[in-house]
Amino acid sequence: MSEYKIPTETISHHEEIKKSTFLVHVAHTPTVDDAKAFIRSINDAYPDARHNCWAHVAGAPGGSHVLGFSDDGEPNGTAGKPMLNVLMGSGIGEITAVTTRYFGGIKLGTGGLVRAYGGSLNNALNVLSTAVKVPSVLLTGESDYALQGVIEQHLASQYQVLNIQHTFAATIGWQIEIDAREAKLAIQSIFDLTHGSVTMKLQK
Repeated sequence: MSEYKIPTETISHHEEIKKSTFLVHVAHTPTVDDAKAFIRSINDAYPDARHNCWAHVAGAPGGSHVLGFSDDGEPNGTAGKPMLNVLMGSGIGEITAVTTRYFGGIKLGTGGLVRAYGGSLNNALNVLSTAVKVPSVLLTGESDYALQGVIEQHLASQYQVLNIQHTFAATIGWQIEIDAREAKLAIQSIFDLTHGSVTMKLQK
């Protein structure tokens, strides 16, 4: 697992290419269901468009099970696949792009379509705001109250902790969201730090 970029906004980008209008819509879609819902929303918003072509990487980049694309009536391989290639080349995950085309009367040819769909999406990504997503897991465990400060100080100084939540009863219950790549080391270091009195576990 490694960190990757994700969109922080939904944007629209407009281009005119040989009198055809290309309107690119890009959104953050963590799952395939989110991607499908966004595609439906664009289809509903532009029902009179000749084509609403799309591509998505609805998860971490590199996961083939989260990839999808459609030419939506354009010649095979001229719209959805070029868009997917742009998304995959960007390194951005959890993203869906839908390009709405209104035909302007001048045929672009297969090469022209590939350049138009890929190029307009690439231009849209150039103005898209992104953030880095850290792959995370949840650690859970219990400790005595006396160890709270020691554990928190250790975590803050040594690891990329995204969130900590406590429950307070006879002991302190811990829920620690941490960079997945550091989880095993954090579990061992907390065990060592507390001389074996605190054992954190990975939440399945």
